[in-house]
Amino acid sequence: MPDPAPDGARQNGQIRLAPEAFGAPGAGTARNNGRMSEPTAQSDSQHADVPRVRHAQPSVGSLAAHRPHTIAATVSDLDPDIDADLDGYDEDAQAGYGGEELPQGRFLDRERSWLAFNERVLELAEDPNTPLLERANFLAIFASNLDEFFMVRVAGLKRRIATGVATRSASGLQPREVLELIWSRSRELMARHAACYQEEVAPALADEGIHVVRWNELTDKEQSRLYTLFMHRIFPVLTPLAVDPAHPFPYISGLSLNLAVVIENPVTGHEHFARVKVPPLLSRFLEASPQRYVPIEDVIAAPKHLQELFPGMNIKQHHMFRLTRNEDLEVEEDDAENLLKALEKELMRRRFGPPVRLEVEESIDRKVLDLLMRELKIGESEVHPLPGPLDLTGLFSIAGLDRPELKYPKFVAGTHRDLAEVESASAPDIFAALRGDHDVLLHHPYDSFSTSVQAFLEQAAADDNVLAIKQTLYRTSGDSPIVDALIDAAESGKQVLVLVELKARFDEQANIKWARKLEEAGCHVVYGLVGLKTHCKLSLVVRQEGDNLVRYSHVGTGNYHPKTARLYEDLGLLTANQEVGADLSDLFNRLSGYSRRETYRRLLVAPKSLRDGLITRINREIQHHRAGRPAYVRIKVNSIVDEAVIDALYRASQAGVTVDVWVRGICAVRPGVAGLSENIRVRSVLGRFLEHSRLFAFGNGGEPEVWLGSADMMHRNLDRRIEALVRVMSPAHRATLNRLLETGMSDTTASWHLGADGNWTRHATDPDGQPLRNVQEMLIDARRRRRGTATP
Repeated sequence: MPDPAPDGARQNGQIRLAPEAFGAPGAGTARNNGRMSEPTAQSDSQHADVPRVRHAQPSVGSLAAHRPHTIAATVSDLDPDIDADLDGYDEDAQAGYGGEELPQGRFLDRERSWLAFNERVLELAEDPNTPLLERANFLAIFASNLDEFFMVRVAGLKRRIATGVATRSASGLQPREVLELIWSRSRELMARHAACYQEEVAPALADEGIHVVRWNELTDKEQSRLYTLFMHRIFPVLTPLAVDPAHPFPYISGLSLNLAVVIENPVTGHEHFARVKVPPLLSRFLEASPQRYVPIEDVIAAPKHLQELFPGMNIKQHHMFRLTRNEDLEVEEDDAENLLKALEKELMRRRFGPPVRLEVEESIDRKVLDLLMRELKIGESEVHPLPGPLDLTGLFSIAGLDRPELKYPKFVAGTHRDLAEVESASAPDIFAALRGDHDVLLHHPYDSFSTSVQAFLEQAAADDNVLAIKQTLYRTSGDSPIVDALIDAAESGKQVLVLVELKARFDEQANIKWARKLEEAGCHVVYGLVGLKTHCKLSLVVRQEGDNLVRYSHVGTGNYHPKTARLYEDLGLLTANQEVGADLSDLFNRLSGYSRRETYRRLLVAPKSLRDGLITRINREIQHHRAGRPAYVRIKVNSIVDEAVIDALYRASQAGVTVDVWVRGICAVRPGVAGLSENIRVRSVLGRFLEHSRLFAFGNGGEPEVWLGSADMMHRNLDRRIEALVRVMSPAHRATLNRLLETGMSDTTASWHLGADGNWTRHATDPDGQPLRNVQEMLIDARRRRRGTATP
């Protein structure tokens, strides 16, 4: 593959990029780097200057949907970067931001970028230096991520193609090309994923005394024990469903494991097909004996057990299969008199979405596969044959085993030092700590959520001087102390307003439940604005102090979710600043009533002012640079695909401004192209915690400006959500956040580097083979040193 620089040469004053140079379908051959190939094909020889080594320690990383390994991990726990709305690129809509015309082919493909992200997750599972049970956890995360990708992104793309509304992507690919890329690349990654489990992780688990075995590997005693378990706990809930003229092909629910059974009537000699669904509420792996586990489907499919399900019949063959359906929601809010009722109805319809993927055991009989494809109306390209067992999300239960020596060392967050001078069992006085404009910058999970944000709301609920609490809830836990505090506040007579986002993907049902519970307790519950999701993370407490009303605020990057706050990396600002308090009052009034306010004192708010506010600041850095003043742009986000923002970054780079982008998952920026983006660097960090904070820093001519908040640089965030960024005013806090950004982008920090061709290269060791710094471990150790418990 040629170096991208020549394709970035100016022709008649305009840069032209050759799309085929950047991994368009069929553009190259696969690069084989041991077990860690990159998502787009190219030759080994083009990367001879990049050291490729085994890694001496886990690299830091990012997950699109990091399933916690210490709690029951379901899709509803997550805040994924997956949206079914596949925006076509409207060049005319982006042209209003000024500057000379930028070249075609300057954006990386979003879907390819997401698949590359999930490959980075897989690389941590493949890395033998990752703790063993964490490798199992990353395998489960990869599988769960891919499930969600098919349920939402692939399903949405297929729907748009079918209805004729899909348009070419910003990368220049047509919808059918994107779909074929997804099928091809996901098939490769699924094969690698299965091989990693079969050839590496499962044998390593066995070496540590944790055996995940198949039925024929069990001893007679173990099989006998499981027969008893089958008859008493499993058989009563199984429902074999025949398929014949009197029994139509049964409905197959999304993500369920199913057994396709071919039986023969010994009297007539006729063969029949039947389906047995694996009960989803039973354990995925059953313990046959201490530290020996067998998949539940193997227990159901054991010959003796199938005979119990089909007595008097001959069992000819059986095969496992798993179907993925479109599970995205489409709620017509403008036509719905009651959003809650409309959403409940749509949740019922979600169960019956059309199929988008069929996973089968690679040993499946062709006639059985043809029957499944015909009845499920699914094409050959959507069939994924894999070695068993299917559905490795079940490895979450294995990763949760109590074997701490096979996991990352345990870390328990402490109280932030600005909230409590000395660690103690009593909760800190949050209001006292914030008086006098003493802002507190929180960094979770390194700073305890329970003794900061949770304590803030619990104290507000119990404080007789607090008159009102206003709160946004996007996702929270099933036993949420946040919800309990709001209920306590309402029941004690305080005014409580709660913005519950009913449309938080895969948390809709839980949020409906909490909305009703809050309403019953006397809280004022609203669902935000029609057509917009309320994604901002805001709390406002109004307190009577003498003759004055004082407003205390929290603006964060993460959900008010105590469980995921122990696993997600997030930032938050606790403040008594009255400008911030006034801004939150105005914003809550807009969300709960009627207001056209679009400008704020210390906030940038989507969908009106956030994109324009950031682009204005990026453009201002160009002027600072030209005037010889300090200028830079530093961004940390989960995803960046918004063309207008990216184009502003390209223009800043062309002007000579240094641009650093630290991205967790999807990235459409093409860095390092001569004449376009040679001043842009892109890094990705992945590790034990989910990098989830959003942060924006500008050199501003020597007076640094820093913002934090809830918004990613995506169309949905900037155009179809209520998002909020708050400006950080404390010089010490700005310096802390800039140091964090510099550390994440440093060449001495373990990370993945994005190239102009869209390929990510892992950097975990230096040229001497020594491990690079792990930013998450550095932050953990800093907190331990503060408490005198640092590792030597």
